[in-house]
Amino acid sequence: MPPRRYEERAYVLDFNPRAKSVTVRGREGIIVTAIGEDRFTLLEILGAENSTFTMGEKIYIGKEGRKKVQSVLGKIEYSRISHAAQGELPSVVETIVTENEGRFIEYLNTAQPLTPRIHALDLIPGIGKTYMQTMLEEREKKKFESFDELYERVGFKEPIKHISQRIMEEISGETRINLFVKR
Repeated sequence: MPPRRYEERAYVLDFNPRAKSVTVRGREGIIVTAIGEDRFTLLEILGAENSTFTMGEKIYIGKEGRKKVQSVLGKIEYSRISHAAQGELPSVVETIVTENEGRFIEYLNTAQPLTPRIHALDLIPGIGKTYMQTMLEEREKKKFESFDELYERVGFKEPIKHISQRIMEEISGETRINLFVKR
């Protein structure tokens, strides 16, 4: 069995300097709601005493060497995060997609059919049958290297927005199949 993967970095969606945890009974202090950069996991975090946070800030939550984080309390469902966190989430997801362009381009270069009728690319908003066919043909000739190149060769506009929209649908539980969110 492969080792369990944990998030190393997360982005702050909301924080409360004096709050009670909703995931771990009896824990209180600086409660931070964040989203993991790698697996898009919604997390509840206990901030280290006297730490300050800003919305959208990228923080280190890995196992060793944490400065601002006392502990990662656990995963939290989308429906249980604050309205402020829900409001911050779309722009943070877009930031993650933008900053990890290579990872998402690699996905578009290697995405495969999920069933005989559904291709993984079909599930990304904005990619219909025509764009999908053109993408498949173009990536056979030469793999895509950037979102700009994807637009130049295929004409697919705003890939960051479309991929982010798909990730938001997965986070909020609107989809049966997850392409990007690991549960």
